[in-house]
Amino acid sequence: MFTKWLPAAIVITGLAYIFVIPEEPLLLKISCKVIPMLLILLYASQTGAKGKRYQFLILLGLFFCMLGDGLLIWFLIGLSAFLIGHLFYIAAFLKSWNFSWLRFATILPIAVYSTVIGREIIRSLIETGENGLIIPVIGYVTVISLMGWTAIMTRNTAAIIGGILFVISDSILAWNKFIDVIAFSGPLIMLTYYAAQFFIAASIRSSSSFSLANALKDETPIR
Repeated sequence: MFTKWLPAAIVITGLAYIFVIPEEPLLLKISCKVIPMLLILLYASQTGAKGKRYQFLILLGLFFCMLGDGLLIWFLIGLSAFLIGHLFYIAAFLKSWNFSWLRFATILPIAVYSTVIGREIIRSLIETGENGLIIPVIGYVTVISLMGWTAIMTRNTAAIIGGILFVISDSILAWNKFIDVIAFSGPLIMLTYYAAQFFIAASIRSSSSFSLANALKDETPIR
């Protein structure tokens, strides 16, 4: 029965972190940031509808992203954890590869978008003298772009939504951190981030006909 209430618990704890928890003390802030991810991990562990290997890879991705949440105060360490998480997501999505030329062609707009974002970030890093971040940032932009594209290639609606939301979340974060301030960036980043992780977790139990209403209802607890 606990599984039935996990989506609601994820929403409540996520909103509490975004809108209620103060910035200080830092340990409290980080702990509350990780709680929704722990619940998403638990949610993802409660089903194996798409196969044990897919589930295992998604769980590993969620785990490393959760580590990234806690370690992002040390930017490169947190970034590395997220990068590893995305590699596990890519491996899971490749396992569910469902080829069509239309979906395959989405690599072109994704590549253009990533190039534009990456170029602007690199230009800003050069201007501020943070040259040491250029290679890690290029690597991360490349990997998250591949993650978004491989999610599209699964034809799994939940995976696609999750992948796209993750790209949006990290785009807002990168633009706000390196290029220019975005109004309400904090809530926008975290709302899209938690939603992305939830949808990626939900892709374990979903087919291409994924329904958010069904995921939220979670009508069949796992026995």
